[in-house]
Amino acid sequence: MAQADIVTVSEMDFDREVLQYSRQRPVVVDFWAPWCGPCRIIGPILEKLAVEAQGAFRLAKVNVDENPSLAMRYGVRGIPTVKGFVNGQVVGEFVGALPEARIRAFLRKLAPSPIDLALEKGDSLLSMNDWQGAEAVYREVLQQRPELAPARLGLAKALLMQGRPREALTLLRDFPASKEYQAAQALVPLAEALLWAEEHPVAESDDPLEAMYRRALDLLRRGNVEAAMDGLLEIIRRDKHYRDDMPRKILLGIFEILGQQHPLTKQYRRELSLALF
Repeated sequence: MAQADIVTVSEMDFDREVLQYSRQRPVVVDFWAPWCGPCRIIGPILEKLAVEAQGAFRLAKVNVDENPSLAMRYGVRGIPTVKGFVNGQVVGEFVGALPEARIRAFLRKLAPSPIDLALEKGDSLLSMNDWQGAEAVYREVLQQRPELAPARLGLAKALLMQGRPREALTLLRDFPASKEYQAAQALVPLAEALLWAEEHPVAESDDPLEAMYRRALDLLRRGNVEAAMDGLLEIIRRDKHYRDDMPRKILLGIFEILGQQHPLTKQYRRELSLALF
């Protein structure tokens, strides 16, 4: 595993350790001072994220009291000031004590971490319907960061599409507060319906809607998503409130897994609107 790259630089070695080095790898420069209260907040966050990044970027710390010409050279008018360098040029910056989430977003644009790259790979595998491959990637990420919401959400999606709703529900019912929380909740009805179908094997029914509902869930468990959506839509056309609106909720869960830009999502969202209204 690569080590964190954290250095203290001065006017004497700035060009070598920052400008020249940034032609190989991004450099984040933290302009700070010992008397600066917000600097004592930002500094440890940057160092922690540099450790997580495992060398994806260099963190260079500049004490502006000891290096005033560097502060003037780069127009530092308030501290902390954090600037990102690539190929010897400033490509991004922020001033003040930002929340950790915003600092992570800044660093992600500058230098994606190994975890960021792994999440991107997992999302790509999901988009290609490689559920097993995506599962493996998300599980590897979660070994390092068990509460990482995007990985938990991705894993839940991969599990659902492999017909493993019980494992998915474990992830979804104890989901951390995050921007992914709403998406995770959209998957809960789908997971609960698949688990119900697993625990209640298909039986003969005189109720045609019951038979259609069971058939749609069975198709979904087998990976025949489009046929399952056709069945769920037909149920909605016949009874908009069947089973407390579960067919609609299941469709929304499927849309969440496929992605809002997926052709099937666009097609069936239009058909769902027509069926409802």
